[in-house]
Amino acid sequence: MDKLIAHILVVDDDDGIRSLVKKYLIENDFLVSTAENAEDAFEKIKLIKFDLIILDIMMPGKNGLEFIQENKTKIETPIILLTAKGEANERIEGLELGADDYLPKPFEPKELILRIKNILNKTKKINQKRVIEFKNIKIDLNKLLIIKNDLENKINNTEKIILEKMINNPGKTFSREYIGNLIDLDKERSIDVIITRLRKKIEENPKNPKFLQTIRGAGYVLWIE
Repeated sequence: MDKLIAHILVVDDDDGIRSLVKKYLIENDFLVSTAENAEDAFEKIKLIKFDLIILDIMMPGKNGLEFIQENKTKIETPIILLTAKGEANERIEGLELGADDYLPKPFEPKELILRIKNILNKTKKINQKRVIEFKNIKIDLNKLLIIKNDLENKINNTEKIILEKMINNPGKTFSREYIGNLIDLDKERSIDVIITRLRKKIEENPKNPKFLQTIRGAGYVLWIE
């Protein structure tokens, strides 16, 4: 099997579990960072784009569920919850908040690896979607083109990054903060300008967008019919 390289953040207040999980993941060719609580994890995700987060629910201070509630819409990173055995309500709440999977303690390290690989494989397949067609529009991220009514419009790398995320998450609202982190830009006005530029390339009437819409107070969403 080809080596699977991904950067994983392990968040657990138990030093022993944190160390064991890190050791096993490294032995299976993963790059690993750790955090001992939710606050520590938050500081790390501001600096690093992780491929997956392994998150303990029961932690002092903010617990794992509070961490998901505050950050899931911002980071778009798959999350596997580590839960106490028998805590079904917490597992259900975690999945409802946006966690991708859970594993009750104690767990077999091999099962954790399998669950990680399953999630990463699904994510990889989704992210391979780079050419779409809807109505009279074709977006080709490979060629950096938007073709509308048979007319070609070039897109730059910043526009490509935003469109790639939206194409693979149709109907999902992205905040200005999230888009800013995605393209390394912290000025909301500049993000609005980029969206306006994209609308001119996609929409028949950019001032009354049908596809790339604003969700007031929340951000932007791409509706693909």
